[in-house]
Amino acid sequence: MNRPIAFLLGSDSDLPQLEGAFDVLRELDVGFHVRILSAHRTPVEACSFAAEAAGNGIKVLIGAAGMAAHLAGALASHSLLPVIGIPIDSGPMRGEDALYSTSMMPPGIPVGTVGIGKAGAKNAALLAARILALGDTELAGRLAEYREADRQKTLAKDEAVRARFEG
Repeated sequence: MNRPIAFLLGSDSDLPQLEGAFDVLRELDVGFHVRILSAHRTPVEACSFAAEAAGNGIKVLIGAAGMAAHLAGALASHSLLPVIGIPIDSGPMRGEDALYSTSMMPPGIPVGTVGIGKAGAKNAALLAARILALGDTELAGRLAEYREADRQKTLAKDEAVRARFEG
């Protein structure tokens, strides 16, 4: 199976916040890798992974880390691939420190940063799929279907709430 997306997590404790992202990519039939490689505890391995990713068929890197970790930035500094950072909800600041350290990159080392935690992780998966869909019309079609299904769910909720309060 082709796996063009790679998730790198600073810790296995981050996995529960990423399950929704994995579910989205499975639904869209997009393969992915998941690795535990820390910018601080395994910097050589994390940077080597990023440097070799394009040669291994990976097209988008997603770095997920909590506290003031800068995993996504470390990946971006060793690769020309698009990098998306997911700030993990952890520590005393509940992910705000991770948001700042992920989004405030120096000029020349861009990281696309999504929101904190589970919702951000799901958006990271969708953003990565959109990047891939630029060159994949079948994936673009699946994304359109996914979005329409989400629209229909929202309209059904609207109908239910209107019936409850207006009916």
